[in-house]
Amino acid sequence: MYPSLVNPRIYLASRSPRRRELLAQIGVQFDTVFLRDSPREESEVDETPLAGEPPHVYVERLARAKAELGWLIVSWRKLRHQPVLAADTTLEFNGEIIGKPVDAGDAQRILSRLSGQTHRVYTSVAVAFEGQIESRLSVSEVTFGDLEVSDIREYVASGEPMDKAGAYGIQGYAGGFVRHLAGSYSGVMGLPLYETVQLLKRFDYPL
Repeated sequence: MYPSLVNPRIYLASRSPRRRELLAQIGVQFDTVFLRDSPREESEVDETPLAGEPPHVYVERLARAKAELGWLIVSWRKLRHQPVLAADTTLEFNGEIIGKPVDAGDAQRILSRLSGQTHRVYTSVAVAFEGQIESRLSVSEVTFGDLEVSDIREYVASGEPMDKAGAYGIQGYAGGFVRHLAGSYSGVMGLPLYETVQLLKRFDYPL
């Protein structure tokens, strides 16, 4: 299925530096195709959860939509045909989907809710190529210790939470908030490596 074993590469449909680092960690060679570079691309992926949509359905829908859009971008720009990988991460707490904070106050509220509690992190990874798309899902449970108000304020002031689902990045300072993790550390970061490797193997990417 893979187009060429000579200089094998994929496209990563994401701006996330964490996903770039994780792909490099497992030796995947990639180029980037950015979403939302034009009004036409902006309208293709709506990240608003549907009414009553479970978190695992939500993240899989978005990951697949982003991969499909990435493949469309490859076609629109007449780029070399190679698989497009995309991912999406969301957090669920008490049955509510929690995405990225809209501002600093929202980030403080989210972290205050998560303090001393257990939440779930859902990350779906999808690959699209030549009309075929497949996805894999990673689910992790994360328990925070009790957070002091001052710790939350200082963390939010650092700016780190603002582009992250659930208002924290486990690979940063907030790693010190985590009392227990059951699942995939890389999945909580935004790209579950086990699922990514299994998915790329399905597309005959040489790993």
